[in-house]
Amino acid sequence: METDRWIAFRSHFNIESFYCRPGIEGAHEKGGVEGMIGYFRRNHFTPVPEVDSLAELNEMVDQWDLHDGHRRIGSRPRTVDEYFAVEQPLLMPLPQEPFETGRLFTPRVDRYSQITVRTNRYSVPIRLIGKRVRVILHASHLVVYENNVEVARHERLIAKGGCRLDLDHYLEALIRKPGAFPGATALEQARSAGKFTPVHDAWWDRAKRIHGERDGTRALIEVLLLGRHLAHEHLVAGLATALRAGALTADAVALEARKAAEDEPATIGSAPSSAAQAAASVTSLHEWRLAHLPPDTRPLPSVTPYDQLLRRRRTSGSEHREGEAQ
Repeated sequence: METDRWIAFRSHFNIESFYCRPGIEGAHEKGGVEGMIGYFRRNHFTPVPEVDSLAELNEMVDQWDLHDGHRRIGSRPRTVDEYFAVEQPLLMPLPQEPFETGRLFTPRVDRYSQITVRTNRYSVPIRLIGKRVRVILHASHLVVYENNVEVARHERLIAKGGCRLDLDHYLEALIRKPGAFPGATALEQARSAGKFTPVHDAWWDRAKRIHGERDGTRALIEVLLLGRHLAHEHLVAGLATALRAGALTADAVALEARKAAEDEPATIGSAPSSAAQAAASVTSLHEWRLAHLPPDTRPLPSVTPYDQLLRRRRTSGSEHREGEAQ
């Protein structure tokens, strides 16, 4: 019996399905397919490759597949790619729209700004608390949508009862209650993932010493909010520069991060110039504007005309003293 998903799949690609005979009677009907699977497994999955994620493994499989297109099967005169080039014009064109292979869920966001999908919990922005969202679960990741707009994306948890939190989803709440930030689970996961770096910690420690525990933490959260508009590596570079200059405000970090983004293409493959190094130390918006003004070629002002006023004052003063003497 065919499932609904299989019927949708073959309808999308206009596939006419037929089935082999079960058991020994049908064992010979697809020997070529099974043989190629065994060849691929013996040559590429022996020994088993070590990878950090399923996406990395899929990328390796794609590269192996391209490499196998250049080989010849047995004593055949052409390669696999050459045979496929002859066969491809005879095949039907692929549909314009891709087939959605993920599984659909519609969970409701709980009071902790999390959704539950297959016994695992994932965070979403806090503005969605109490709302129902649409989730597409794929083999290696899941995507959360609100009114067809993507609002969150997570790597899929494999074990049961896990929890994956994105620190960015809680920043609006934490900036109102900065005391909850140091012990937040989302912060610990951000540290483990490398998104909250030692540079963040160093800037945060200095900000707390200067502004106090509460205001220093709030300044750091304002910096983290900048990550929604600035690349992570540029934001870390801005934090490092601001830390060296002792500029412990979110505005200074934003300025340095934007300067790092602007200077990145010019510094690739070459050392930064002395002017660029000098500009990197500017942490005031007023000083940054002055540094980008064109050179002033006007002559320096002179105070010579004011000497005439001084002579007149001395002359009038001497006449006044002579009148008093008479």
